[in-house]
Amino acid sequence: MTVGTHEQQFDRLVMAVDELKMANSIKEPVYIQTGYSEYVPECCKYSRFLPFEEMHRMMVEADVVVTHGGPSSFIEAMAAGKVPVVVPRRSDLNEHVNDHQVDFVRMVAERQGGIVPVYDIKELSTAIEQARDLTRDVSFKSHNADFCKEFARIIEGI
Repeated sequence: MTVGTHEQQFDRLVMAVDELKMANSIKEPVYIQTGYSEYVPECCKYSRFLPFEEMHRMMVEADVVVTHGGPSSFIEAMAAGKVPVVVPRRSDLNEHVNDHQVDFVRMVAERQGGIVPVYDIKELSTAIEQARDLTRDVSFKSHNADFCKEFARIIEGI
């Protein structure tokens, strides 16, 4: 799991994953990149930051990747062959300066697919299982190249 490098905490997500591990809802080992979060995981291995190469390797080896709503993180998970669970940071919880991640994740989910968005943290466990099933599905085709083209077109239009 990764919360990225944004300088605000994302305790809500770090705590939710740790609690799922604590309740044995997640049986596999879990590694959390906590960034500037203040919550310290009790049941998961963690570090604040990881070198890019190590993060990429962990994403490739993971059954499921959970990320914040930053495009770099979830696109990297997609490039690693995963259907990521994407939890956007929210400004009302002091996780980001505005709600652009919520808006962007919603747009990607509706227009491109290839991610499992989570807007209510109570849905995290279900989303993890959904992403696991989608990633295992042999008929799953990554839309990463199409996504990148469409994303570039949207950015150029701005």
